[in-house]
Amino acid sequence: MPVGGGYTLAVVRILVSNDDGYHSEGIHVLADALETLGEVWVVAPDRENSAVSHALTLHRPLRLTRLSERRYAVDGTPTDCVTLGICQVMKDNPPDLVVSGINFGANMGDDVHYSGTVSAAFEAAIMGIPAIAVSQVLGEHFSFVPAGRVARHLAALVLKRGLPKGTLLNVNVPPRPPKGLRFTRLGKRRYTEGVVEDTDPRGRVCYWIGGGDPVWEPLPGSDFVAVAEGYTSVTPLQLDMTHEGLLASLLQDAASWDLPA
Repeated sequence: MPVGGGYTLAVVRILVSNDDGYHSEGIHVLADALETLGEVWVVAPDRENSAVSHALTLHRPLRLTRLSERRYAVDGTPTDCVTLGICQVMKDNPPDLVVSGINFGANMGDDVHYSGTVSAAFEAAIMGIPAIAVSQVLGEHFSFVPAGRVARHLAALVLKRGLPKGTLLNVNVPPRPPKGLRFTRLGKRRYTEGVVEDTDPRGRVCYWIGGGDPVWEPLPGSDFVAVAEGYTSVTPLQLDMTHEGLLASLLQDAASWDLPA
């Protein structure tokens, strides 16, 4: 079906994946929430794959295990799962929508570049299928249930309205039930300690990447500001990372670079 077209919800097929693994609570809450929209298929990693970004397994064969009707686990990455889900599990009737999540923790700002959750949705977009990535920001007494409701609502809208080719929606739900929804841009963050030096049990020096708490810049209209104020953030992302302004400048000044023929 065309990406931008409408769909009949009664026959909709939705592929669900994540990076926390098949046995995480978030993916089951998500699948249950989407069941009211159509036929839900789950193809997810058999173990946690957080922060693997868009890794694709090419150096070994993958194993696909059927756990129950329309439920599969893969010994690979989130990108592997979406690829197998579309090209193998659902090859005779591809999904109308791919939803990745619900991730255990936020995926905002710069972190989308490392996220397996977001990368699973990007893989769907590469294949021409509308996609949504959903993450639950952690906090005291948080629940995946509100995120499931948000995911269902947005999925219904995307199925009805479509998305431009090569795009996806990145969704982050605050720890408490959200006050509402805001459309946002990616924020900016830095970690107080990028690398932490440590010593292993044998006395050898080792390092941890990503130590310390992240510090977010209070950029107006960003995903972090929306979530911090108690709103669900919805950020549209695109595959084409071309910097159009710089490209235009380079084309204009190409002669002055005096490059070899």
